[in-house]
Amino acid sequence: MNFQPTDMQQQIAQVIRDFGKTHIQPHVIEWDESQTFPAELFKKLGALGLMGVLVPEEYGGSGLGYLEYVTVISEIARFCGAIGLSVAAHNSLCTGHILQFGNEAQKQKYLPKLATGEWIGAWGLTEPNTGSDAMNMKCTARKEGNEWVLNGTKCWITHGKSGNVAVVIARTGALRDSHGMSTFVVERGTPGFSGGKKENKLGMRASETAEMIFDNCRIPEENMLGKEGDGFIQSMKVLDGGRISIAALSLGIAKGAYDAALKYSQERHQFDQPISNFQGISFKLADMHTQIAAAELLTLQAADMKNKHLPMTQQAAMAKYYASEVAVSTANDAVQIFGGYGYTKDFPVEKYYRDAKLCTIGEGTSEIQKIVIAREALKK
Repeated sequence: MNFQPTDMQQQIAQVIRDFGKTHIQPHVIEWDESQTFPAELFKKLGALGLMGVLVPEEYGGSGLGYLEYVTVISEIARFCGAIGLSVAAHNSLCTGHILQFGNEAQKQKYLPKLATGEWIGAWGLTEPNTGSDAMNMKCTARKEGNEWVLNGTKCWITHGKSGNVAVVIARTGALRDSHGMSTFVVERGTPGFSGGKKENKLGMRASETAEMIFDNCRIPEENMLGKEGDGFIQSMKVLDGGRISIAALSLGIAKGAYDAALKYSQERHQFDQPISNFQGISFKLADMHTQIAAAELLTLQAADMKNKHLPMTQQAAMAKYYASEVAVSTANDAVQIFGGYGYTKDFPVEKYYRDAKLCTIGEGTSEIQKIVIAREALKK
């Protein structure tokens, strides 16, 4: 693959930088402090084609590939990890699941609204007692006539309260049966479907995370995505792409923290010289720069393989694992370079520090990624 960004990637990056300076950067602190999910912003992002990056043009999307998608998420995350997280979850999870496994009627119905940002999407797999143990889910769907009846609770759901439509995985068979779960599309406003507790989070505070509650929620049988029993298998495939999303998100946060630290180190003077002259600081910058470059190469490799429809479970897990840990270490070093100022909300690195940690947890913890990486290696 060619590691140089294409003209399209460069154009996308410039569009996002211009947009971010006007529509994101001035509001980052306000949204973070108030935990405001700026729903109107996503309509503006939709108008730029950034809410349906991977969706074909025939369904109202941009029809781009994963390399461009990595550019989108990472460039947004340089401004605000929370906005990057919401754009990623909308694109790769909800929209991506319908795109990958929906029939033509379902694609025609949902993708145009999602791709333009008219609708915000949510994706429900996780439950209170089944984080990494998804096959033990308790949320059920039972068939009654030509309807499915959903009961249970999903948690840690991005856009769990504000999403207009959700892709939900529920148990339709036996516990711990990989073919005992199925996938459904549930529209907001459906009786028995409501948003629950909104989480009060350490970081990513402008990205809404909430429960979704199903209480005898009846949906028509045509709202099942794919075949009965395919839900878990579908989810694992969707998460492969989702891990590229989190790798790109991590990359953007790391780059934002590094950019801030580099600039500050050249402006901050101690002992009559910029602190970047001191080896203790310059070595930190060298490590940050090198690790970010390595994380970017892993992420681009996974994206390239995804574009080529090659098996990339291990590559996506490696990219997600390494990039997320790099985001945390880079943000930590950035705070250290800023010293006392880095611990205040007057400077951006404390937010990068708080936002970065989620990347090692969401869509599979670092420990789960190690399991995936080792399992794939042992297969060979």
